[in-house]
Amino acid sequence: MRLLNFVVIVALVLAAGYVYQVKFESTLQAERVAKLRSEIRRERDTIAALRAEWSKLDTPARVQALAQRHLPLKPVDAAQFDGLERVPERALDVVPPVAADPIAAIIGNGDLALPTGGLPARGNR
Repeated sequence: MRLLNFVVIVALVLAAGYVYQVKFESTLQAERVAKLRSEIRRERDTIAALRAEWSKLDTPARVQALAQRHLPLKPVDAAQFDGLERVPERALDVVPPVAADPIAAIIGNGDLALPTGGLPARGNR
């Protein structure tokens, strides 16, 4: 009987130790959660303050005043626009509109000089 009592007492002590360890870890986790919540609250407050500052800095009147002060811009005058006679003519159709294969039509039309921005042919250098 004494051996059984001793085993039960040891089991109770081990169970109490385990319960204490679980309680201690849960307390640490609760402290971490509280700390994270306060950090999140602080970050949200910072974000709100930055958004308020951004909206203040982004007002059209402020941007207009800064542009007038720092940029050498002038109002657009109607005389600055060109007339229709200075608009370039429409480019020629490179590919016939009824071509079944437009790439083959371009390749097949070898005498057509296409502006590609590449280097000229060897004979034209």
